[in-house]
Amino acid sequence: MFQYVFNKFSLLFFALLIIIFSVGYTQKVASSIKNQEIEQANELANAYKILNSSDAGENELTYALEKIKNNKNIPIIWTDAQNNIIAYKNFNDSNITSNKNYLKNELQKLEDNRINILIDEHEKHFLYYKDSDLLRTIKNYPYYQLFLVFLFFLVSFIAFSSIRKAEQNQVWVGLAKETAHQLGTPISSLSAWIELLKDKLNEEDDKLIADEMNKDINRLILVANRFSKIGSTPELSKQNLIPILEQNVAYMKMRAAHSIVFQVINNANTELYANINIQLFEWVIENLLKNALDAMNKNGKITIFVAQEKEDILIDVIDTGKGIANKNIKDVFKTGYSTKKRGWGIGLALSKRIIEDYHKGKIFVKESTEGKGTTFRITIKNIMINNSLADCQL
Repeated sequence: MFQYVFNKFSLLFFALLIIIFSVGYTQKVASSIKNQEIEQANELANAYKILNSSDAGENELTYALEKIKNNKNIPIIWTDAQNNIIAYKNFNDSNITSNKNYLKNELQKLEDNRINILIDEHEKHFLYYKDSDLLRTIKNYPYYQLFLVFLFFLVSFIAFSSIRKAEQNQVWVGLAKETAHQLGTPISSLSAWIELLKDKLNEEDDKLIADEMNKDINRLILVANRFSKIGSTPELSKQNLIPILEQNVAYMKMRAAHSIVFQVINNANTELYANINIQLFEWVIENLLKNALDAMNKNGKITIFVAQEKEDILIDVIDTGKGIANKNIKDVFKTGYSTKKRGWGIGLALSKRIIEDYHKGKIFVKESTEGKGTTFRITIKNIMINNSLADCQL
């Protein structure tokens, strides 16, 4: 995690360095070229002044014509006192041909910005000039570079995020598969020992104990199967959610303090069907119920409230526990986050992955108040409603 954050800040730091250096250096170059063009524009103004003079010598005229001829980059317009265009150079010929007002519009812009040099004080001739294409390109270059740096940073950030997510996925899958593999051998062994034990038991109470032990073995088999499904695409099937929720509540109720009250409320008053993988979906409900139990000091109430809203089934798991601080709500689904001393911070992270990645639903903290309790909400598509809508469309 530290390395990931360090890499992000390193990228940001280098991006800022590139931007600062680029903008500073480009502005310096642009300023230098600007000064050169101003100096060249003054020389051109002097050349046009010579051309406009009646007593200019041959050498002066030759110098002036050569200076004007050598101007290949600075767009200029020579006007008289009435702003009539006498001559122009380095403007786009195709624009001039296609738009008869093109030069007048360009002259108006230069006049508005007062970019001119007085050629003749008596006749009030002016030389208007604008930045060359090279100077305009250099001035705009930082903006292009800023865009490229931003694009580089965005792509790098996405790449780092993807790499980190891929690494997390590999860890998840590896840990899950190895856990399922490691559980397999002792579970098989325990199942065999329980069968042997049953044959030697006579008392009814002893056989009841063996049956309960067998239920726990079956639960371990279920847990192993859950872990084995992480990393592979689970098979989804149409299931009525209400019995599944009630079974999970009944299982947790048997293992919770008697002072904890459990309740399942079906506000829809009808069967609610969704495409789910039973083992993984039950895992999520079990995680939420365990968290609710951990949040209460062996006293309180846990309610699963089920409702229907448009095309979705809403499942709220509500507890009357200690609640979650507002600053921590955004972190509860992050891997490694836990308020329990021996917690690994995996349960809710796995739950989010199961609901959102595998079942295309949503899971989030609907509300939480410290000292009063927390409500987690799951939303998942109601396939009965979707099927009904499809039938209507047909």
